[in-house]
Amino acid sequence: MSKPNLARRVAETAEIALTTRKYVTFIDVVTGLRWLHTRHVDTWRQGRAATLAELAAVDEDRLLATAGLLRDWALARGLKPVETPYVAGTRDRRELRFTARHPQEPFRVHWLSPDLGEAAARRLAERQAKAPDLVVVAPLDPWTCASCGDTGPYLIMEDERPHCLTCTDMDHLVFLPSGDAALSRRAKQESGLAAVVVRYNRRRKVYQRQGVLVEEAALAAAEERCLADEEVRQRRRERDRVRRDEQDDEFRARMAAEIARLFPGCPPDRAAAIAGHAAQRGSGRVGRTAAAKALDENAITLAVVASIRHLDTDYDRLLMSGVPRMQARDMIRERIERKLTEFRLGR
Repeated sequence: MSKPNLARRVAETAEIALTTRKYVTFIDVVTGLRWLHTRHVDTWRQGRAATLAELAAVDEDRLLATAGLLRDWALARGLKPVETPYVAGTRDRRELRFTARHPQEPFRVHWLSPDLGEAAARRLAERQAKAPDLVVVAPLDPWTCASCGDTGPYLIMEDERPHCLTCTDMDHLVFLPSGDAALSRRAKQESGLAAVVVRYNRRRKVYQRQGVLVEEAALAAAEERCLADEEVRQRRRERDRVRRDEQDDEFRARMAAEIARLFPGCPPDRAAAIAGHAAQRGSGRVGRTAAAKALDENAITLAVVASIRHLDTDYDRLLMSGVPRMQARDMIRERIERKLTEFRLGR
């Protein structure tokens, strides 16, 4: 990819992040460029990789050049640079490295919008500078502790090697499964030592939160606090649910309108159905990405392509008959292009 083309793609990706969150990071850009998946970033943050670069689809020099292009774009936009520490979710809280050969400073800068007020910028900086939660992994495959040679239901990384909770003095903690956000939050607040438990989802290719490990006395104290104000929290949850539903309705309407603008030949009910499916909260679909929320044309097009793939081709039948996924996509590519053209031209 030529430098002008890379600069354009960096600018487009950064603009989406800025529109969505009022600040931009190097990680926003490289994940937006699809050189890294969020699962790679999770692995790195958990201390399971020496550098972020070793997980990327491009070399270290390209990553450094991208950080420079992001800096040029951000300065031209008048964004404020704030260097932010990156530490691993491990007991040693070691500094995370982006590359092995280059200075780390260009990658750590977070670029803040000038529209962000001083108080909001200060809160954001404090939140970003806060050390991440300790991360404990519930492994899917057999493993061995690097210290004692034993195993267990959980492991935590130290010195880039897995250790059991006994060897890391964490075996006195009890597991609180996910499901009650208030209880989990309060149990972590009450606990002098706590860790988030994650497990890798092979189908979705991401680490998913399973719960937290906390001190037993902290869990008991948190349960008492939750019982004391259950009615108040129930009313707040109901208000939040109504607010989220209103936000989702408004977002789906904006996405459907953008589909109609980009694809005037797409029937209104089809556009509404595509928006409703792609933007479903918690689905992980393209409509929930930062790009789609910014109504990025590429993200909207991907949502339309997904609809055509399943409704206007025999893609699902091919999969059910045993055709490999990428081969099936190659077989239906021309049909998708014809339907996209039909939608774009309005006939």
